[in-house]
Amino acid sequence: MYATLRDRPDRTVPRPAAPGEGSGPGAGSRGRRRPRRPGLRSGLRAVRAAAGPTVLLLGLTSLLTDLSTEMVNAVLPVYLVATLGFTALQYGLVNGLYQGVTAVVRLAGGYASDRWGRHRDVAVVGYAMSVFARLGLVLGAVPGGLPGGGLVSGSLAADRIGKGIRTAPRDAMLAAAAAPADLGLVFGVHRAMDTGGALLGPFAAFVLLAAFPQAYDLVFVVSAAVAVVAVAALALLVDADAVAPVPRPRRPDRPPPRAAFTPLRDRRFAALVAAGFVLSLAMVGDGFVYLRLRDTSALATTYFPLLAAGTAAVYLLLAVPVGRLADRHGRGRVLLTGYGCLLAVYGLLLVPRTGTGGIVAALALLGAFYAATDGVLAAAASALLAPVTRTSGLALLATAAAIGQLIASAGFGLLWTVGGAALALRATVGSGVVALVVAVPLLRFAARADRG
Repeated sequence: MYATLRDRPDRTVPRPAAPGEGSGPGAGSRGRRRPRRPGLRSGLRAVRAAAGPTVLLLGLTSLLTDLSTEMVNAVLPVYLVATLGFTALQYGLVNGLYQGVTAVVRLAGGYASDRWGRHRDVAVVGYAMSVFARLGLVLGAVPGGLPGGGLVSGSLAADRIGKGIRTAPRDAMLAAAAAPADLGLVFGVHRAMDTGGALLGPFAAFVLLAAFPQAYDLVFVVSAAVAVVAVAALALLVDADAVAPVPRPRRPDRPPPRAAFTPLRDRRFAALVAAGFVLSLAMVGDGFVYLRLRDTSALATTYFPLLAAGTAAVYLLLAVPVGRLADRHGRGRVLLTGYGCLLAVYGLLLVPRTGTGGIVAALALLGAFYAATDGVLAAAASALLAPVTRTSGLALLATAAAIGQLIASAGFGLLWTVGGAALALRATVGSGVVALVVAVPLLRFAARADRG
């Protein structure tokens, strides 16, 4: 399968002349076809050529997992703040823990995946942890269950540990199933399927809460059931041997733990990691964005999950075309444009009263941010990494971003608690502008080898 994807015939080779086209007056002009502009049909052909069974099965697993995850995430901010009584600082710390707890685990998962060459099996372990995390949320939310706050925080940490374990092996499998020139497109296809689940999850939560108000325990139970199906799809449908990009090393050749940091010896990849960390300092978390929109628009709690659905819908529409755009015109440029969209979101949140138009604009820009950064950053890293250390390298990049998000989320929550939301937003916009300025030369240096 991989040989077919990597060694497919060059699509630029001219087709043979049809009978009657190769001779006679004007045969040359009749035999040549005008080059067609890229359109929807050519885009679909490119997607079919690039996305093989492995990409689609991994996309299905991510779709189901994100459906499960976003059912929880769509209601989590309002559940913690309105039901459990969390302050902005407490929510910021939990959200930071939700993102930053994966820092060390990502490295361990990437190293284990490269060491044993069992990318699928390591990913299955990570997905299975999310199932157990959902069960913890159920115990914390049911009436008469265990104390909610501590158990919910622990469950969220377990879910992020699972995500930290599975993300790098999954992205390594995607990269192994893609031709170098199609990395952005393949990651875009996967992220589009992933985001399809992220779109369905908030709608499912909305329907459940509309039918059974305040039944957060029901949302968590359904989420856990969907997560079980996602794990089964990966474990039963994806062949572990088919997704190993390199032969599994024998015991004497297995890399030592310090080999997890080997990719940083490449200065171009190290520059990309530094850029990812700096830019992540502007990512305070979607929950804060949605809470601010609720406060400035008097949005009813029943409709709160639909905010995440709006973001996911835009991400779904843009993931594939933006991935192709990044392959053609430079992944660094698209990445910076995405963070520009994020800063524009924060600017809109500074408006004291938000109408329907402001909500739509904020969600559209947030969805565009994810389309231009999530898969694009992984594609840029994959273009610089050797297959034998690709998983470890992707884990390093994700770890750097997770640490940055932990700092940003905790700092934003502290500023919101001490000085109000407006002060926190102004500080974040200012730090985001500085991050963009710092990231430009780093991305230019990393792009010297990223021409694919």
